[in-house]
Formats: sequence, structure tokens, C-alpha cells
Amino acid sequence: MALVNHISEPTFMVLKEQHIVIFSLFRFDADIESTAFYLAREFAKRNKVLYFDHPYTFNDYIKRFGTEPFKRRKGLFSLFSDHSIAYDSHLEIFISPILLSIHFLPEGWLYRRLLQVNEWLIRTKIRYILKKRKIENYVFINSFNFHYPGVANGLAPSLKVYQCLDPIIGSFDGKHGRPSERQLVEKSDLVLCSAKQLYDEKKRINPNTYFVPNAADIAHSQKALDPGLSVSKLISDIDAPIIGYFGSIDHRMDFVLLENVARQHPNKQFVFVGPVNTQLPRGIEACDNVHFKGKVPYEEMPSVLKGFDVAMIPFQKDDHSATVFPLKLFEYLGAGKPVIATDFNEDLKEFTKDTVYYCTNADEFSEKITLALTTDSEAKREQRTHLAAAHTWEHRANTILQILSEMMAQKAASTPLNTY
Repeated sequence: MALVNHISEPTFMVLKEQHIVIFSLFRFDADIESTAFYLAREFAKRNKVLYFDHPYTFNDYIKRFGTEPFKRRKGLFSLFSDHSIAYDSHLEIFISPILLSIHFLPEGWLYRRLLQVNEWLIRTKIRYILKKRKIENYVFINSFNFHYPGVANGLAPSLKVYQCLDPIIGSFDGKHGRPSERQLVEKSDLVLCSAKQLYDEKKRINPNTYFVPNAADIAHSQKALDPGLSVSKLISDIDAPIIGYFGSIDHRMDFVLLENVARQHPNKQFVFVGPVNTQLPRGIEACDNVHFKGKVPYEEMPSVLKGFDVAMIPFQKDDHSATVFPLKLFEYLGAGKPVIATDFNEDLKEFTKDTVYYCTNADEFSEKITLALTTDSEAKREQRTHLAAAHTWEHRANTILQILSEMMAQKAASTPLNTY
């Protein structure tokens, strides 16, 4: 089972009644809920989960002082504090200690030595909490926190797992991240990848690598199908038809294509709901029928999706996007919406069958908008929601727990993990 292509209910015994420690790059209260926290909640249905939040550095501490996220963490930074932010009885959130701000340093001996100090601080708190909880047997998952590759080195988990969720791109993450991630991949008992391309890359380094794609909170997005739900006030005053996007607006966007498509459809409104994390081109800002509405709490997603006539994922086609398995894809489908996307990741077609329109250029994108608006039907909506139901976080979590269980059994028997 080296490559998981089709997700179904696991046939192997899933891991249960165990302790799982997750050290995540993603903070539990981020604007958009992360893969790591989705999975933590699902794991906690069968296991005890200790979720260690991405650490603040001294710079973060100063910049975020007095903010709402800071207030939630106040009093919990201590190295020897075992107090947690309780999510439920089986999922506890712990705040990592304040770390040295060292990212500005060039890659080299000094950076790596100070990084070991930071990792020692994180490890010490994890070890302290494990001791206080009298936990001896546990699985340690580094969920894409490649900034701190050596945290598990001084721990003794039953299994060391690295979860790779994206390629490392850009000067900030790439500065120290690439050699750090290789260290993580090499030293982990198991590597989980959310995209086929990432799987191909990591498997060349570590043969115990699996492909388990992202999913979505379908139960949440399906609330958009409730006849009694009102459309979000954020977009209720915008005339239909609305071609909508929900999520982060960032470097992945193909703004050239978007401007072209928006100008081909002056009578349609293109609405983006989510934080803008990139510089918007002048051309797209000049389009009267393109609207950037800002971020909303995740709880409001169903009411936003309800207002969309068509949902879109207009990402650029490049090496980075080729590894992206966007959560919003199945959220859109779970809400029953027609979905139009660029062909940024060819692997997605295998998972979405014929429920999504994939386009290679602006003209195709434009044509599919018209097609989606004029040919949608109840049968197509049912097809989309049915497909989305097979790609829930529950399915993905059970698949990962199945892999963990098998790996632990193989490791205990001192035999190599079968791949086929």
C-alpha cells in the first residue's frame, strides 16, 4: 500500500487507544483550519491526541503581544507548564515555549547550533508533558514543521512520522527548509505526502512513503444545501450569477487568466472571499465585476458557498501548483456547486472523475462558466455531493491510522514494511 489512490473504509485494523503527538507548522487557531488540525480532531475519535502548536519566536512574541491569539496563549508559554487549551477530552492543545529568533542567520554552523537550542526547548516541553501524563508509548507526527527537523531526535516514540503537505518554495522557507526537510524525510520511520508529485520525490529518499491526499469537512460545507440557510451578508447584495472563490488569495492565483475571463463575462460577478496575501495586479483591480471581500470565519463558509452559482479554483500551472491538493475542491463539491478549475494538478482528475471542469486557458474557462450555468441539474448536484462524501477527513484519518497500525506492527516484528 505504498500509494493510496482510492480512499475507502480501511480493511486493516486502524490505530486506536494510543497516544499521538502532533508537532505542527500550523497553529490551531489559524484563519483557515489546517490539514493537521482536521486530522488531529479525527484521530481524537479513536486516540488521545496532544497537539503542539507552532512556536512563537521572540520576534513573534513582540509583534503579536496583546492580540487575540496572544491572549489565548498567555500563561501557557512556560517550559514547565502542562496546562493545555482543551479542545475535547481526547484532544489537548499545548503552546510551545518562546524560541530564539534565528531565521535571519545564513545557513551554516551557527544557525544549526542555535537551531539545536530551539529544538531542545521544544523537546523539553514535550518530554515534560509526556512525563506528567505518564505517557510512554506514543506516535510522533511532525506535520510539515520542517523548520524544526530534530525535535523528535531526543524522544523515544513508537513511530516517527513526517507529513509533507506542500513543496518548499520561496526564499524564506527555502533558506533553511530544504536541507531541514531532507533530514526529516531521511530519519522518519514513515513519510506521508498529500500530493502524487511529493510522493514521487520523497519515496526516492525514504521507501516508506505513502500518498494520502487531502480531503474536506464535507459535513460543514453541506450546510450550504440547507434551504433555511441565508446567503452570507458579505455577498448577498451582489447580483447573480456569482462565480466564487473561497480561501486564501495568494501567489498561486492566475490573475492574467482571471482578468481575461472577467472581461469576457461583464454581466457576471467574480467574488473572492478570503485573506489577500499577495499584491493584486492593477488589471484585476480595475475590473468592476471582480470583488475581493476579505476573510470570514470558517464557520461562515456554508453561507458564502450558498451564494455562489459556480465555484472556481483559478491557480497557475507551475511546479508548485502541480503538488497542490486543495481542500476547497471537495468543499465546493460537498456544497453541490459546479466547479471550474485550471489544470494545475493533473492528478486531481482521478479523484474527481467527471464532476469538475478542468481548463487549459482563459477561453476554455470562459466557455465552462457558461456551460455550468446553463446545464446544471439536480442529478449533477447529487453526483457531486456523493463523490465528496468519499473524500472526508474521517476517511483520510482512518487511512492514515491504518498505515500507522501496519507500520507499528511491522516495526515491532523487525520486518520491512510491505509495499505493493
